[in-house]
Amino acid sequence: MLKKRQSISLKWLLLGVLITNTAMSFIWPLNTIYIHETLHKSLVIAASVLFLNQLATMLGSLIGGKLFDSWSPYYSILLGIVLNIFALGGLIFFHAWPAYALLLILSGLANGISVTCENSLATRVGNHRSSYVFNLLYFASNFGLVFGTLTVGYIMPLGIGYVFAIATIIQVLFLVVAVINYNIQFNQTMGDRKQGIKKEKLTPKILGALIMVLICWLIYEQWQSNLSTFMVEKGFKVKNYSFLWTFNAILIVLFQPVVTHFDELLLKHIRGRLNIGILLLLASFALLLLPFKDNYGLYVTSMCLLTLGEILLFPGVASFVDIESPRSLTGYYQGRVQMFSALGKAIGPLFGALIIDNSNYEFLFLICILMALFALVIFSWPVFSKKI
Repeated sequence: MLKKRQSISLKWLLLGVLITNTAMSFIWPLNTIYIHETLHKSLVIAASVLFLNQLATMLGSLIGGKLFDSWSPYYSILLGIVLNIFALGGLIFFHAWPAYALLLILSGLANGISVTCENSLATRVGNHRSSYVFNLLYFASNFGLVFGTLTVGYIMPLGIGYVFAIATIIQVLFLVVAVINYNIQFNQTMGDRKQGIKKEKLTPKILGALIMVLICWLIYEQWQSNLSTFMVEKGFKVKNYSFLWTFNAILIVLFQPVVTHFDELLLKHIRGRLNIGILLLLASFALLLLPFKDNYGLYVTSMCLLTLGEILLFPGVASFVDIESPRSLTGYYQGRVQMFSALGKAIGPLFGALIIDNSNYEFLFLICILMALFALVIFSWPVFSKKI
């Protein structure tokens, strides 16, 4: 019988996040290429599958948060991991159409449960502020993505089945880590529970933060989707675009520890941290409106601003919501952070594509700037209101 704990060890939580993001990074870079080139489906269908994957992630976040609070943090995260093992394991043998799409959507549901539980557990790490832990989780997740995306290029020539097999094995390793080290149980007083039930609503402050993060992810997704075709049209090679994401990873590795070092100061000025993050995202798109689009240095500088913005912004939102929410409903509120993030990721590529099809890239960049300003206003406005 595994011993139940009141808090989770930071090292095991970080290892779990590193493992699961490494596994998922074996899959996501291949989705569009595999559906379009191998399964011979249109780019619209490929985009639709990814959209449904993100919607499933949203549903998983909702389920994961509810189960974390009302059932068991331990069994909730194990459920997410087991479902993901089932989905990825199925892809080893069934990666034709439509099984690929269905299993990918199931994986999105499972990942939503797991990530929400991971973020909720981050608030229960002994001897560490949750904001400090969120910063480290963001670092670990990105490090896992870098490792996975670099490795998958060497595995893919062996066959797509090997990619799914390794991703499944990595998830099984995550299951072992979780079974042994994530067996925690929180003692909650009746007063805590009543406080949680009473506050099971999105206050203006939290709602403003959630709408803001949705908008920011929608903007951020333009870099991961539509900027690649923009750069190719300007005469750059795909490898030039790919290097920008390598540069992104390097910057995260270098600067995330700096942000973590100054966590106490940034926590005291959490709103300032998030506002600066939004402004940096805005500035990255403002640069793209300059008349030097054949200069590669412009894109490198823009990516630098984007990366510094995401380092401050995305882990900071989870910290802000944790500060403003009752401890007894950690899963409920962290699940909402993941839901709104997933929604932004889901509609971002389609949103950008529609604007480009009906106008041009420059108009898209201008819209992104205006939306960033709108996010800034939305995030600031609830300060002056106490009730919805």
